[in-house]
Amino acid sequence: MKKLTLLIVTILLISSLALMGCGKQSSTASGKQKEASVKVTYPLTINPEIPSDQKILSTGPNGETATPAATLQLSEEDVKKIKEGKFKAAISMHYAGNDFSTAIINGVKDTFEKMGIKVVAVTDAQFKPEKQISDIETIMAKKPDVIVSLPVDPVATAPAFKKAAEAGVKLVFMDNVPKGFKAGKDYVSVVSSDNYGNGIFAGEIMGDELKGKGKIGVIFHDVNFFVNNQRKEAFEKTIKEKYPNIKIVAHGGIITPNDAEKVASGMLTKHKDLDGIFAIWDVPAEGTLAAARTAGKNDLVITTVDLGTNVALQIASGGNVKGLGAQLPYENGAAQALVAGYSLLGKQLDPYYVVPSMKVTKENVLKVWKMAYRQDAPEVIQKAAK
Repeated sequence: MKKLTLLIVTILLISSLALMGCGKQSSTASGKQKEASVKVTYPLTINPEIPSDQKILSTGPNGETATPAATLQLSEEDVKKIKEGKFKAAISMHYAGNDFSTAIINGVKDTFEKMGIKVVAVTDAQFKPEKQISDIETIMAKKPDVIVSLPVDPVATAPAFKKAAEAGVKLVFMDNVPKGFKAGKDYVSVVSSDNYGNGIFAGEIMGDELKGKGKIGVIFHDVNFFVNNQRKEAFEKTIKEKYPNIKIVAHGGIITPNDAEKVASGMLTKHKDLDGIFAIWDVPAEGTLAAARTAGKNDLVITTVDLGTNVALQIASGGNVKGLGAQLPYENGAAQALVAGYSLLGKQLDPYYVVPSMKVTKENVLKVWKMAYRQDAPEVIQKAAK
């Protein structure tokens, strides 16, 4: 009996050790998998497949000439030095509830991970200046070396960002810059897309879809938001100069994207013969689409900026949204992280970097999606595009 008991205990002990071994192997495999996911190809830069010969039409917040973001490159030695610093970073978003913001955050975080920079906070201001001010205070308690941010309001948020800069935090901005800030002094640099070019793309698609004649409305961002101002200006200039028989008969301002459906409904009620509406980005375009459906305007042409899931599905399926100007948000995020890396190394930076934009229609929506997000479009969009 004793021999039998000893035999059972021995078998159980061997089984236990085998299981422990399997667990160790799984852990090691998982570690190797994670290590593989952050493998770096040098020089570290934005996607080299992005067209480099495309003319950039945007200028910076203070009229700065754009520097192509593709010029931002970190060597293996650069990245090694950054890793040795064990730096921390935080991301303060204006809004984090859409595909564009998610892709930017992913681009920033993935690139920081490759550089060994720990992201200690990601916040969502929900388009509210007071919320972003509170977010920055929360972030500062975590003592970051870098803050990457898109300021909701360049005036209201300026004091909070100024306080962070005075504490020695390196500020990297996307699209917008707090009022009175000087590049190289109050902040490192700003990274943007060619938003003026995006406005032109949206105008050209509208003009071509309407065959050069009709009446349209413009839904704009009624906030002093630099890049959105550029989009509106470029769209309207393109329509007036290239399509003189298309008349802009209505303007409507929004503060948040949730306002768009109401504004579009008002336009369609007042101008029943409206042929098209330009909405300042994709989420307001979705509200415009909802208003068009309610009004029974099945032939309303909608153009916009930013390649979100819902508008991409519209374009792919031949819906009301006929096309748009697309930013490449993942690459924007990668470029912002690279700018941060440059600043931590004390490397020379220009004040304004730009990632090219792309004109999107049904013919190339899948190709641009992959370029914008570094992954294939969702299956529903792929099926609709066939």
